[in-house]
Amino acid sequence: MLLVTLLWSTAGVVTRQLEQARSFEVTFWRSFFTVLSLLVILPLFKGRAVFTRMQHGGAALWLSGLCWCGMFTFFMLALTLTTVANVLVTMALVPLFTALATRIFLGHQITPRTWSAIVVAGCGIAYMYGTHLAEGFSVLGTLVALGVPVSGAANWTITQHSHAQGKNVDLIPAVLVGGVLSSLITLPLAWPLQGSGHDVLLLAGLGVFQLAIPCVLAVVCTQALAAHEIALLGLLEVIFGILLAWLGAGEVPGHNVLVGGSLVIGALVANELVAWKGRA
Repeated sequence: MLLVTLLWSTAGVVTRQLEQARSFEVTFWRSFFTVLSLLVILPLFKGRAVFTRMQHGGAALWLSGLCWCGMFTFFMLALTLTTVANVLVTMALVPLFTALATRIFLGHQITPRTWSAIVVAGCGIAYMYGTHLAEGFSVLGTLVALGVPVSGAANWTITQHSHAQGKNVDLIPAVLVGGVLSSLITLPLAWPLQGSGHDVLLLAGLGVFQLAIPCVLAVVCTQALAAHEIALLGLLEVIFGILLAWLGAGEVPGHNVLVGGSLVIGALVANELVAWKGRA
């Protein structure tokens, strides 16, 4: 899951290198190349019959695909309506929403240490971007951004429920479904396409290494980690994204970012150490 968040976090530093592609076109090309790469990855990973088995995936497969589509699309749409800071702070609600969803719908017991980690990590991200929240604040943009944590919480809850039921439903192809839906939704909004060959090449790389591979790995992780643990560890995407932007794009983090980031990392490390000790 740490590798997953590291790969997810590459989007920011790569998009800084784009020449002409913007907003919906970025989302379209990234989702499009995610679909193309999954058409190759899935048969290699799951066998040639993977597409035939999708017909028997049931509601869980298609609901999970819809959630992936939401996560792929709402983030970029929110960025066109409000600031990056507002979107990232809103995304920090994923662990809280996931914990509540699994508690309400699956009856999972969330330990006090995990609730504490969720609160501390959320406060850390809020502190990181708190000084920028008022800049370009948009009610509509924030409501759209809420689609990301809602989609994420729903997705992790659906996958966890599927595994708990022992129905052996393969939800990895749901990432493919999400990519197809996201491509179809954003293509009309991105038209006419204006990205250069350089942009398309970078976005192809994002489709493979920033979405397709890590999203498949994230689904695999649901077989070993609880949904709220995956959502909590997912916050590292913000930390890794800041570090990569610092190293690859010269965006030096300020004092508030360093302090807030330390809170997030400290909360995640403490939560996992206690969990490992308990399992041992």
